[in-house]
Amino acid sequence: MKTFTAYIERDVDTGMFFGIIPSVKGAYTQGETLEELQVNLREVLELCLEELDEPFDDLPEFVGTMVVAV
Repeated sequence: MKTFTAYIERDVDTGMFFGIIPSVKGAYTQGETLEELQVNLREVLELCLEELDEPFDDLPEFVGTMVVAV
C-alpha cells in the first residue's frame, strides 16, 4: 500500500472542504465534511491511479507547502 499527501482548503463562504493530491494529476475533489472529503479523495485517487501507464514509484514526491508573503 502506498500513501499520498493531500492539500486541503476550506471555503469560508460555503464551508466546503477541497482537497488535492499534488503528485497525481487530476486527483482533486470536495466534501461537506473532512470525513466525506477523505472518502472522495480515496475514490478519485483510485480512479486516477488506474489510468496511469507508469508505476506508482515514478510519481513526483510531495515535499510540502511554503508560505510566501506579498
